[in-house]
Parts: sequence; structure tokens; C-alpha cells
Amino acid sequence: MKRTLYDDDHEVFRASFRKFVENEIVPNDAAWSQAGIVPRELFVRAGTNGFLGIDVPEEFGGGGVADFRFNAVIIEELMRSGSGGVGLGLTLHNDICMPYFLSFADAAQQKQWLPGIVAGERITAVAMTEPGMGSDLASMATTARRDGEHYVVNGAKTFITNGINSDLVITAVKTDPTQRHRGISLLVLERGMKGFERGRNLDKLGQHAQDTAELSFTDVRVPAANLLGGEEGQGFAQLVAKLPQERLSIAVAGVAAAQSALDWTLDYVTGRTAFGQPIGSFQHSRFVLAEIATEVDLAWHYIDDCIRALNAGELTAVDASKAKYWCTELQGRAIDACLQLHGGYGYMSEYPIARAFADARVTRIYGGTTEVMKEVIGRSLGL
Repeated sequence: MKRTLYDDDHEVFRASFRKFVENEIVPNDAAWSQAGIVPRELFVRAGTNGFLGIDVPEEFGGGGVADFRFNAVIIEELMRSGSGGVGLGLTLHNDICMPYFLSFADAAQQKQWLPGIVAGERITAVAMTEPGMGSDLASMATTARRDGEHYVVNGAKTFITNGINSDLVITAVKTDPTQRHRGISLLVLERGMKGFERGRNLDKLGQHAQDTAELSFTDVRVPAANLLGGEEGQGFAQLVAKLPQERLSIAVAGVAAAQSALDWTLDYVTGRTAFGQPIGSFQHSRFVLAEIATEVDLAWHYIDDCIRALNAGELTAVDASKAKYWCTELQGRAIDACLQLHGGYGYMSEYPIARAFADARVTRIYGGTTEVMKEVIGRSLGL
């Protein structure tokens, strides 16, 4: 069934971004995966070409268009290219971090930070997860004690995407350790602050080109002016408000990855022969691919409705949880089945299906595990 989400402007944008991916990312993907990090210049080039901050007001250098469809195009094209690991930092910068600066930064903060973010000169990250904390955000141990015109921050974070490259880190801290959710605030920590240290670039199962790091804070003095929202204790509500877009972004990547796996496999099974005939002609192959094609098609249409709802300001936490849960589980099922149809070649890292298999496993974990998504959905049913 034909998708009707995009108009001509989005398709022109798609063509431009696809060319950017083909010229700037694909030729370097292997080297960056080997290095475990992309060069900071990638963000600058993306900014120069207008691929960052599409929804940021023009006065700060952005596109001035609050339309998540442009963000979705970027995700789709990154997954199509097989370079999802490279692109994760860009989508985190655009889809997950940017909304905090747009919604909760005051005029002075926006003037200070947004131009550099849009230009790709100030790379962003968000730091929530802590060692041993898991999904229980309220149990965080990182504290921020007010001391005059500064906060003194102590603690540690882990699994932080863009952790090495980042210049501005939206950090969840406890400004009131006696409270659980109401004691959480968001502070922006900046590169170069004394006592702000980056640990090792973590060695992951997949998404090797994406730097993921441990961060530590030892008596870091952060200006009180770096508090997002202007009031302590608002951090949990701020995080919850932005989770639907974060989870939708992950869901778009999930179904786009499943679509890419299907496309790669269709190409492979029509060209590979066994027992004197293309392996795609066997009934089993047809049935497997028919199932994936159907599930992917259904998922696209739900995702498209979620994108429309987000643009209208109507996407609920429950609907975003359904999208994230279903599409990342679909991603895992589809890629696993497609890898099987590649036979031994599917296990070779030179094939995109092998890299996609490794990259896919974490999507059922980050942004809220599948189990957390089911809990959100289950509670909405009155259970």
C-alpha cells in the first residue's frame, strides 16, 4: 500500500540527503566503525548542508520548519544505506537532544547554544543512565548541590551516545536527593568544565561507529544559568514530555531497518542459486519474505500516523510506546530471518545484513526496554 506521508518538499530533501550519505558517510563507514567514532567534521558538514536543526528558528540558523517528517527522511535514508551506526549520533542530535533546547532553554540559553548546535560545531548528548540504575531513573545518584551562582555536580553516567564527541550534555541530576521524581533537574554540562571527565569509548556488540562513553563528574562547577526550565525539580517531567518523540525516532529506525533488510534480501535471493534455481523461488523463501513484507507495510502505516500525531502535538506516550515496542521487535525478527536466507554469507561482516543484525539488538533496550513499553501500554488498559 502506497505511503502518503510525504510531499514534494520531503522528496527533494530526501534526494539531497541521500546524496550526502552516499558521498560523505558510506565511503567512510568501515573506517569509522574500526575507529569506534565518527570525526566531528561530519556534524559540521551535516550542518553546512542544512541537515541539522530543521525545526530550529531561522534566527539561530535553523530551517524554521517544525515538521518531524524531515527527521524521519534522514532516519530512513541512513538505515537504507546500511550506515545506521554512523547516523545514530546525528539522529540523537536532531531528534532527541534538540527538543530540550527548543522547549526548555530560555532566550539567553538558546542564543548561546542553538547557533552552534545547528552548525554542527557543538555536538549534543543526553545523560540519564547510571551504572547499576537501569530503567529506574528516580534512583539516580548523580547530585547537583547549589553553591551561590553554581551547582556542584558529582556522580557518573554510562552508555552515553555521543559521549566522546559531545560539547553540550543534557545531564539528569538530583538537586533534591530526598525526593525521587520531583528531585530531578536537567543541567547542561559543557566540554572543558573542570572535573568533567570522559571514560573509555565502550566496546559494543554493534553500532561500532557510534561513540558511546562513560562520563564522570567530580565537583564540577556548573553555572546555575545552565539549568533547563529555570526551576529545580522539573527534570523528570521534562524527560517524560520528550520521550514520545525519542521513542518514535527509534521506531522509525526500526521499521526502516526492517525495510532495508527486506530489500537487501530480495536482491540476494533473486541472484543466488541453489539446486539449479534462485533461492527466492523456493516456497519457504517466498513465505518468509511475504511475512516480513506484510509486517513492514503495516508498521509503516502506523508509524506514519504517529508522525502525523507528533506534528499535531497529539502523540501520546502510549502510542509512542506501541510504536517503539512493535517496530524494534519487528526489526529483530526481520533481520534475523533475512540473515538466515543469506546463508553463510549473512554471517560475514562485509554484508550489510550482518552489520544490521548486530546493530539491531540494542534497539529493544535503549529508549526504554520492550518490557517497559509493555508496562506503559498495559497500565493504559487499566491493568
